[in-house]
Amino acid sequence: MALKLKDLDDTQAPLLDHLIELRGRLVKAVLALLAAFAVCLYFADRIFGFLVRPLTNAFPEGQGQLIYTRLYEAFFVEVKVALFAAFFVAFPIIANQLWAFIAPGLYAREKRAFLPFLIATPVLFFLGGSLAYYVVMPLAFTWFLGFQGDAGGLEAQALPAMGEYLDLVMRFILAFGISFLMPILLMLLNGAGLVTRQQLATARKYIVVLVFALAAIITPPDVISQLLLAGPLLLLFEGSLVLMRITERRRAKEQAAAEAEDAEDAPEKAES
Repeated sequence: MALKLKDLDDTQAPLLDHLIELRGRLVKAVLALLAAFAVCLYFADRIFGFLVRPLTNAFPEGQGQLIYTRLYEAFFVEVKVALFAAFFVAFPIIANQLWAFIAPGLYAREKRAFLPFLIATPVLFFLGGSLAYYVVMPLAFTWFLGFQGDAGGLEAQALPAMGEYLDLVMRFILAFGISFLMPILLMLLNGAGLVTRQQLATARKYIVVLVFALAAIITPPDVISQLLLAGPLLLLFEGSLVLMRITERRRAKEQAAAEAEDAEDAPEKAES
């Protein structure tokens, strides 16, 4: 059977509609990000002051300073701070636009399955970032500043640069925030049938080594930060196994109930 041009046009129409909708969603997401960036740029000094607080508290009272060695460094630090904060401010709108684009193609059961992950993602990221800001960074900065003092008759003094400090803070927050999303990744892999709880439990010792190696790579080179990241990750891994057990039991019950219902309906279908 020959394929006519009209048939190609009919099949391309839904694709074009989806692309047009995707463009509209992306435009709204970018506009939300730009609006949040403009607001955050106005408050960039206050936001950066909030990010500097762990370092301020790590220095002795009345001591410590931030420097910049390039004339434009302070300006670009404010721009990076504003962009960093704008992403978090605009994330609910960006996530909502993404969900509005994907949701129509999902069944009701799939929507109910994805909804907990959508809620848990910002919550877990916030918990990871909060752990980095309120616990890990103060301890790490205090440890780093402990190397100040006499060095061969010369005074060794910490003079952190603004740009380098911001990069370190962003690395801390992103590393802990993204790492705390591990349970979501494991649950999605389990739901897709790519891994099972038994496989993960069997590979536990390898995962422990992998977690410590990952913590050593993505955190600054100090033992405190590595342990404070690896510990919660291992707890989240064990919690993921518990959730998988609960999910698998629920699936087994639903499957058994469906099979029992089919068995009850079978005689009625045979009689009819």
